[in-house]
Amino acid sequence: METTPGSLAALHDPALRGFVTDGGLETDLIFHHGADLPEFAAFPLLDDDAGRAMLTRYYDGYAAVAAAAGAGLLLESPTWRANTDWAARVGYDLDATTRTNAGAIAYLRGLAGGYDVPAVLVAGQVGPRGDGYVAGEAPDPEEARDYHAPQVRAFAEAGADLVSALTMTTPAEGIGVVLAAREAGIPVSVGFTVETDGRLPDGTTLADAVRAVDAAAAPEHYLVNCAHPTHVLPGLDEGEWVRRLLGTRANASTMSHAELDEAEALDDGDPTRLAADQMEVSRRLPAMRVLGGCCGTDVRHVAAMWGVPAPTS
Repeated sequence: METTPGSLAALHDPALRGFVTDGGLETDLIFHHGADLPEFAAFPLLDDDAGRAMLTRYYDGYAAVAAAAGAGLLLESPTWRANTDWAARVGYDLDATTRTNAGAIAYLRGLAGGYDVPAVLVAGQVGPRGDGYVAGEAPDPEEARDYHAPQVRAFAEAGADLVSALTMTTPAEGIGVVLAAREAGIPVSVGFTVETDGRLPDGTTLADAVRAVDAAAAPEHYLVNCAHPTHVLPGLDEGEWVRRLLGTRANASTMSHAELDEAEALDDGDPTRLAADQMEVSRRLPAMRVLGGCCGTDVRHVAAMWGVPAPTS
């Protein structure tokens, strides 16, 4: 069992089916566990025993899925909102945010030591500076680098195996995160979100986004997250670029981002249907190695996508 800082080579180990990662952490905790997450920020849960216990129960479920599937486990920190702007909205200054980001990696490393799975990788998760559903104005890549650098550096210094940037809405911000990771000396993946037509919220095709980031500052690999599989499919073609996509984290709902923003209740879809739709996406991705969920999903959906029974608490 690999519980020390891991090598990304494990992602390509043919002895493993791939890597399980978690689901829609924030939506699951809010709607199924009664968590209060102002500004959709889960990282403050790390600050007290009750919050950590809730997170531990959450991650334990995905470790059980990985064990049942004979797969590795990619533990991603609950720090999607732990950047300067969003953290300030919930009362964290830069020093407190940096401590929390570093502490999140130590926390996950402690969990990893207790899981009976073939391999574990610990990722520091980075979210967008703005709204993950709306592109807004594209940043200058160097500005984005400087903005994300404190969080990325905290992950590197804490010993994370990689940085996982999720829900990027523009290629420029993806470039900025990669530049920050290169300066910090840590591997990085970039996850783009797409609308129902398979394009990024700024209108860029998925293919062009991957090519643009690769041309400027290539990450180790890419993912697509926060989109239903049927929304990802229109963005895929037969180009060689799809080999750079190593995984997906799917939404449970077929609703658009705009519709989800307006929804007052959780649309958690149907795990069996989601798994069937995901199979078609996975078939189109020859390098597929990481599979998990995003908004609206929980351990039931991820277990279904891996073809194993959902663990019971």
